Amino acid sequence: MHAWPASEVPALPGQGRDLRIHDTATGGLVTLDPGPVARIYVCGITPYDATHLGHAATYNAFDLVQRVWLDTKRQVHYVQNVTDVDDPLLQRADRDGVDWVALAEKETALFREDMTALRMLPPQHYIGAVEAIPGIVPLVERLRELGAAYELEGDIYFSVESDPNFGKVSRLDAAAMRLLSAERGGDPDRPGKKNPLDPMLWMAARPGEPSWDGGTLGRGRPGWHIECVAIALDHLGMGFDVQGGGSDLAFPHHEMGASHAQVLTGEFPMAKAYVHAGMVALHGEKMSKSKGNLVFVSALRRDGVDPAAIRLALLAHHYRADWEWTDQVLQDAEARLARWRAAVSRPDGPSADALVEEVREALSNDLDAPAALAAVDRWAARQEQEGGTDTGAPGVVTRAVDALLGVAL
Repeated sequence: MHAWPASEVPALPGQGRDLRIHDTATGGLVTLDPGPVARIYVCGITPYDATHLGHAATYNAFDLVQRVWLDTKRQVHYVQNVTDVDDPLLQRADRDGVDWVALAEKETALFREDMTALRMLPPQHYIGAVEAIPGIVPLVERLRELGAAYELEGDIYFSVESDPNFGKVSRLDAAAMRLLSAERGGDPDRPGKKNPLDPMLWMAARPGEPSWDGGTLGRGRPGWHIECVAIALDHLGMGFDVQGGGSDLAFPHHEMGASHAQVLTGEFPMAKAYVHAGMVALHGEKMSKSKGNLVFVSALRRDGVDPAAIRLALLAHHYRADWEWTDQVLQDAEARLARWRAAVSRPDGPSADALVEEVREALSNDLDAPAALAAVDRWAARQEQEGGTDTGAPGVVTRAVDALLGVAL
């Protein structure tokens, strides 16, 4: 599977700062020191509907992570998956009377278009669940050999009790885990499981559903969590720098994935930091495909909204915050974009050297994009009120906003 084209990231004078970011597993800020190559895995979409602003906010957060690292002169090895076979996809295809493969391909193509328009940096490896199956099967077989997996009516489950570090990602108690498991794709009430929280590794073939050769597992398809584990271990290895996604992935997805990987390798932790973006609401409720209260990036683009304004609307909120999309949020972003473009359109202006450092400092401090936007606002206000004589300043601002915030002025 191919990703989307990369937009060029301008080089800036000087060098950026190491990133301090909130780690769900410790509950506090950690300073990441990835070495010359930073490794990040971000969980991708299940392509049964278009990219909504909740998706966009999440991928925007991890795009900023990459931009901070690139500004420190590091290389970035970024991996993202696509869950192109799963119950929601099959159910949507059945509801609409379309082929599930065609639906997945259509929505994945639209996602690529949205990411390109928003100038999100693409992953080096963009891997679908289906193409990962040959690598998933041996991992499930190995977990069974290790005594960490068991069969139940043909399905294969992972035993969470096989990992002594289970629970260290989300830091939730058993009651909260059971509640979230039921809400987020698990089956805690299925009779016969050793532990209600045990997640499925391999689903035996069901009539009328797609299935693949699972070797000693029999025909079937993979569970959700083992998919990401197989892809991450194959392309990044253990102990990579950041595991990212929305806050709703901390449990069960990232918790279960970490346990799978830790039992398979005998190493801990799977990732040095588990980083989670907040949720975006509409009309008082979290944007959700199941609820249908969505604002689609593609619909905004069709309505003529500048993708740079969409990106600025996302950047106006701290990545960990839960916030609500309103018409005013977009109007404020469009007004800010117009002010910034007017400011950099002049032939000269106030020195921008301090601005670049302010933006760097803000982003290195747990991706404080609102503080970075405020710094650019102050420069634009000085430009409007006082002007300046630095002929290079508008170009410096343009490049800094592009390189660090991903906004084209």
